[in-house]
Amino acid sequence: MTLRRFSAVLLVSACILTVSAQQTGDLQQATSQLAASVYTGPSMKTLRDLTDGIGGRLSGSPAHNRAAEWAQEQFRAAGVPNVHFESFTIANGWVRGTAHAEMLAPFARTLHIDSLGWAPSTPAGGVKGELFGVNDLALDSLKPHAGQIKGKIVLLDTTRIFADGFAKVMPLLDPAYEFFQQNGVQAIIFPDRELSNVRNAHSADWGAKLNPLPAGELGMEDAKLVRRLLEQGPVTIQYEADNKTAGPTSVRNVIAEIRGSDRPDEWILIGAHLDSWDFATGAQDNGTGSVSVIEVARALAALGKPLRRSVRFALWGGEEQGLLGSYAYTQAHLKEMEKCVAVLNTDNGAGHPKGWKVEDRKDLRDAMQPLSDSLLKDIGGGDLSMEVTYDTDHGPFMLQGIPALDLWVDMSHYGEIHHKASDTFDKVAPVDFKAGEAIVAVTAYAIAQQEKPISPHISHEEVAEIIKKAGLTEMLTLVGQWKP
Repeated sequence: MTLRRFSAVLLVSACILTVSAQQTGDLQQATSQLAASVYTGPSMKTLRDLTDGIGGRLSGSPAHNRAAEWAQEQFRAAGVPNVHFESFTIANGWVRGTAHAEMLAPFARTLHIDSLGWAPSTPAGGVKGELFGVNDLALDSLKPHAGQIKGKIVLLDTTRIFADGFAKVMPLLDPAYEFFQQNGVQAIIFPDRELSNVRNAHSADWGAKLNPLPAGELGMEDAKLVRRLLEQGPVTIQYEADNKTAGPTSVRNVIAEIRGSDRPDEWILIGAHLDSWDFATGAQDNGTGSVSVIEVARALAALGKPLRRSVRFALWGGEEQGLLGSYAYTQAHLKEMEKCVAVLNTDNGAGHPKGWKVEDRKDLRDAMQPLSDSLLKDIGGGDLSMEVTYDTDHGPFMLQGIPALDLWVDMSHYGEIHHKASDTFDKVAPVDFKAGEAIVAVTAYAIAQQEKPISPHISHEEVAEIIKKAGLTEMLTLVGQWKP
């Protein structure tokens, strides 16, 4: 056995002994109290107040502003008076209006369509033109068609274009949109992928950038119909959308804190995004996550004794436009990042919980294993996943080398509600929801109380290896959230 390996074994063994010793006393008592508090707590009522009372919460919209003010009062009512807003600016504000489309030829038919997020309105009365199919956004593929697309409405073959994932296509988007605009395209149509012409709310790019052209999201069956008709001859449609757009717009993050007793300058962060899309009321994306943060804050405050380290609670804006709020926070607090011991994020719906994703960090997995075995296994959260994702707000902290935990739940039915009109309060299973809250509360308490940080920060070079392995380097560099 090498000296390095022997040292690692000693470190893991020491962690196990530390957890075991704590578990016999205060730790076991406190975590049991936390779990019980969460299971009997008011989070279902809180969630209903948010989703049914405020509804969908697009970043920068009046609804999101109301939600931020509501969340501030919820933290105060939960016994956490130290709460404030930290604002950041997104490139453009956007609020959805109405959208309508019809196929005019070869026969008349109303189409199922909505505007893409952050797409502008059409001219009054809409646009009318023949469809032109595009299955590759690379400029070399588009340039031969420059003379054919003037006055047309482009129909993208999204199945082929996004076959290798959004990250692979991102470098092509802005040049392609500019090409379409310069060559007289009137609008862009994005077919959806769901049965029964159901649409998924999303935007056509990253960063709350306003698309240069009107863009509509067409139901899958309608899109397949017009594509089949295109094989036989011209297809003409009319598309009209009326959205409210604005320039740079201020968005609020909601930040609360319970100061630690022994090491107040060291802190863990428990976060979720408060913003949502607007087809529904954002119940599981991410009302459940946001309410979980508030509920864990309430349960920790109810213990009546500060934890060893400080605990910060964050409800982010701008997640749906590219993790903008959490990234802005890391940049505003760069000098403090070295004191951040861990980040716990919850934003994968309220499915049956499994445990935590540790973002391909073997050191973090090994450090978490004693906690998972001794404290989380019996409440349904004992598993650890090495999967790397950059699809929610743990991501910007992961890039700083901070131990980042993303709540791992069963997502086998998440696609049925994600970004759809079905993401409503009635789809939330209370027991699974509360089990996830209990896992977050117990994990946060254990990490905040440990004598040593759960795991060290890793270097820029080590983070680079993780995101390279996950195929994320080019995308994160392109959007400006990573510097190689």
